[in-house]
Amino acid sequence: MKTSLTWLNEYLNNAINLDEQAVADLAERIERTSVEIDSSATLAGKQDGLVVAEVVQVTSHPDSDHMVIAKLNIGENDLTQVVTGAPNIEVGQLVILAKVGAHIINHESGELMVIQAANLRGETSQGMVVALQEIGFDSKIAPKAFEAGIHIFNKNDGVHPGDDALEVLGMNEPVLDTDLTPNRADMLSMAGNAYEFGAILNQSVTTPSFELVEYDTPADKQISIKIDDAKLAPKYALRVVNNVTVTDSPLWLQKHLWNAGIRPINNVVDVTNYMMLTYGQPLHAFDLDKINDSKINVRLARDGEQLTTLDKQTRDLRSGEDIVIASGDEVLMLAGVMGGQSFEIDEQTTNIVIEAAVFNPSLVRATARRHNIHSEASARFERGVNWDATFETLDHAASLIDQLTGGQIAYGQVKAADEAHQDIVLSLTVIRVNEILGTSLGLQDLIAIFDRLAFNYQVADDKLIITVPARRPDITIEADLIEEVARLFGYDNLPVTLPYGPTTPGKLTVRQRQIRASRHILETLGLNQAISYALTTPEKAQQFVENTDEKVVTLDYPMSSDRTTLRQNLLAGLLEDVVYNVNHFVHDIALYEQGRIFVANGDNELPTETEHIAGVLTGNRATSDWQEHKTARAVDFYDIKGITESYLSQIGVENIRYVATERHDNMHPGQTADIYTGEHYLGFVGQIHPKITKPQKLAPIFAFELNLFAIMANITDHTQYSKISRFPQMSRDAALLVDETITHAEIEAVIRQSAGDKLVNITLFDVYEGNKLPEGKKSLAYTLVYQDNDETLVESAVNDDFKRVTEELVSRLNVEIR
Repeated sequence: MKTSLTWLNEYLNNAINLDEQAVADLAERIERTSVEIDSSATLAGKQDGLVVAEVVQVTSHPDSDHMVIAKLNIGENDLTQVVTGAPNIEVGQLVILAKVGAHIINHESGELMVIQAANLRGETSQGMVVALQEIGFDSKIAPKAFEAGIHIFNKNDGVHPGDDALEVLGMNEPVLDTDLTPNRADMLSMAGNAYEFGAILNQSVTTPSFELVEYDTPADKQISIKIDDAKLAPKYALRVVNNVTVTDSPLWLQKHLWNAGIRPINNVVDVTNYMMLTYGQPLHAFDLDKINDSKINVRLARDGEQLTTLDKQTRDLRSGEDIVIASGDEVLMLAGVMGGQSFEIDEQTTNIVIEAAVFNPSLVRATARRHNIHSEASARFERGVNWDATFETLDHAASLIDQLTGGQIAYGQVKAADEAHQDIVLSLTVIRVNEILGTSLGLQDLIAIFDRLAFNYQVADDKLIITVPARRPDITIEADLIEEVARLFGYDNLPVTLPYGPTTPGKLTVRQRQIRASRHILETLGLNQAISYALTTPEKAQQFVENTDEKVVTLDYPMSSDRTTLRQNLLAGLLEDVVYNVNHFVHDIALYEQGRIFVANGDNELPTETEHIAGVLTGNRATSDWQEHKTARAVDFYDIKGITESYLSQIGVENIRYVATERHDNMHPGQTADIYTGEHYLGFVGQIHPKITKPQKLAPIFAFELNLFAIMANITDHTQYSKISRFPQMSRDAALLVDETITHAEIEAVIRQSAGDKLVNITLFDVYEGNKLPEGKKSLAYTLVYQDNDETLVESAVNDDFKRVTEELVSRLNVEIR
């Protein structure tokens, strides 16, 4: 919210120093205490040399059809001559003159430019008469369109020739633009900001005052209200003001609005916006005479209803979901969001109805998002308005409209709902505060802080019983009160200590380690990780699932039409990645993805989430290389099957079997297999069906998708890792003449049983059977490798071990050492 410090000073007895350095210090203090400050600036910026000028004379330019020569009184002895093409300049007007030497903002480039004397077709011009847009006003806040011409002051605004125009327009007022968190609804009002700034500056707040004068004409004889459901609007009331004259607002009111980023419109609408800024309570004014039957109905939209809102957009209302203010079958406005164009206040309006309400915040939020209308009103209703200020704001608005329009306030509010606010009462002890914050505050310290916050409380022993004001909906529990103490005491003043107590080393769970190992294994097998959106279209969500009868999980408010549904497979996302790469001239692709898939359960139940892992191969597995005499080879089913098999083996799943299948609609029926371990289904592997790849002109794509949870439930072989020895190895060779009935496995078993713990490897490197050997014999040659992890082996120890092995072979298998 844009907060004018000059306006805020009206409620803080001018306690805020408006000096540039003081404002910067205040902004830094606000950031450390409550909310972030987006910017601290003035509308004037670096501009200067702008004065109020009275148009004394206007004559035609002798050499131009569209320019005139104006003589201006700027409070000096001599008149100033200006040549201008402004279409709306007339004698007697008070306008803005940028004098020679003035610095103003170029409304096209946004840069400062210097005004110089000029000769325009033979006539001297000593300055430039300007529109508000030419001195830094955004078109969104300027009261008149740029094409309408220069800005003209109302003579009742109390401005005089020679006055500093920047000061008169309030452009020198420092404005803090706060970046509010969603819970600080109170700071969307000047009153709420006054309490916040007052607490920081230890300054009491003077709330706005007004006098309400009612006339004898009863309001309830002119308008009536019906609310279909109390949940739509727990508070709702109207006031009627008759015989109003709609015109421009006085300058003081316009200044407050444009410094807050709101465009002045007329004296009725401007008052409703001014009250919204003052109290944080949005109001809306209707033209009473445009309401046909003088009856207002607060209800939900019906089938087929439409509304053309003030932004001139015709909107289809959602039946049973959008709260509307209606009169019979005619919709007047989207409640809490935006009014209807047909019932807006214009210059012909003479009787008005002012609405003040508390609307259901959830429904207002949904309507604002559905119709993409994020108005000042909806922002406040969504966060929560001050329940206690609703009807006070309505009376204050009626009083101010009465003053500015010369109208007559009809007698009485017309109330349809006035649900009592449920006070939140919390207790807070000194011990608890000091325990949480590590401070040594006393009871009087807490009392002083809650006095600064203007909270009502009672003291009981060392405890405060605090009644949370309705303007602070963000405070609901004890921790919120402790946070208030911490921020006003000063976060920088809190004691700094090191953590104490027992610590627990962090580590991954077994499941997390297995998931991480899955990624590492696939990367060592040559696949690169891809991360796709978990949101997709309903069709792609079920593209590779085995049971398309399972319900999908859809979002009520998706970010786009192609991100509406939670995925039920990973392959659809990987397929999109393949298409993207091929379109960017990358044809040899090996990708995998690990992530969650989602299956819907019953209404109001969270979906079931299952961890999956999937991979794709396309293009060439090996590229051609004439130097190494290699030719290109396209990937095939056995490549993807080999990767899948190697992954499952390394992760520790045994007894893998593959069963040919045709049950996957989007997989090739002749090159697809389901994967099982025992009777447990793990997933599938195969070629993606050509009906999917050919329309996109893709090469054959081979893929797998596995259920990671099922894999982890069937891991039986946990791989153990041994450290690598840094000591050298020693080896011994043995050639054995054995009976041809003796197997290698038998020989290896004897060697391992008889060798010591230093034998690390047995290699069979030669087998010979032939007529040079005795009948029924064969020759086997082995290399035995020895190594110690702790020290260097000595020759004698290896020889002794090798001798023991050979002796055992001779005695147990009757081998002959050659």
